[in-house]
Amino acid sequence: MRLLIALSIVLLAAVSAAEAAERKIEVVAAENFYGNVAQQIGGDRVSVVSILNNPDQDPHLFEVSPAVIRQVAAAQVVLYNGAGYDPWVEQMLSATSKPGRVAIVAADLMHRKGGDNPHLWYDPATMPSVARALATALAAADPAHKDDYARRLATFIASLGPLNAKIAAIRDKYAGTTVTATEPVFGNMAEALKLTMANERFQLAIMNDTEPSARDVAAFERDLNGRKVRVLFYNKQAPTKHVEHLIELARASKIPVVGITETAPASSSYQDWMLMQLDETERALAGQSS
Repeated sequence: MRLLIALSIVLLAAVSAAEAAERKIEVVAAENFYGNVAQQIGGDRVSVVSILNNPDQDPHLFEVSPAVIRQVAAAQVVLYNGAGYDPWVEQMLSATSKPGRVAIVAADLMHRKGGDNPHLWYDPATMPSVARALATALAAADPAHKDDYARRLATFIASLGPLNAKIAAIRDKYAGTTVTATEPVFGNMAEALKLTMANERFQLAIMNDTEPSARDVAAFERDLNGRKVRVLFYNKQAPTKHVEHLIELARASKIPVVGITETAPASSSYQDWMLMQLDETERALAGQSS
């Protein structure tokens, strides 16, 4: 009898170990573009939930639900932007402790802090850093498949080649061109493209949901009416009366308008999303209105 019990315990332990080896790693990403990168690195070894995933909604109006709290509480890896962009994640991490849980913060990887431009996914250097951190975290949680994560990481880095080539091509042709925007969402990418960004005080006011000064509004209007800027970028997810007015002025002055988003379209990879917006930017810089 004792031998039978011992054998049963051994068999149960073996089954539990096998089940653990096949169990997917639970990953929660605050934003869906980070979730997409997590899926690319983790493949079929991860189960990814992205909280902010609707490009038709303003992410700043997001409210935490009990379902989101449960998802974060169950996650083994939590990935978020930081730099004040998604502070609700930090609050949930503090309220839902979990032994061994790993938090990957893009802002920490990029040495950014609150007050800096938080739209880090538009900085071409961000996603390679995030992908490497993910590969490291997944390999630590699932050592048996560390080579798989390393291979997917290499594939992901290589897949950024066309994106980096497009950035270089636009930069080489249009560096120094003056553009403007209603918010600083595209700011990190504009910097990578070496574009000169006008009306930054106005952009910060809109981002912080405060009223821009009359002086800044007037300066913005003069830039559009006088065709002093080549392109107007605006955030599709955060329309306001000021933004709609400036879009109308730009179009009246035959200045191309490019709408960008803070959330990737459904079923779109990070790479395809960035390339799509860069293609539109390139056409606008060439004087083609959308």
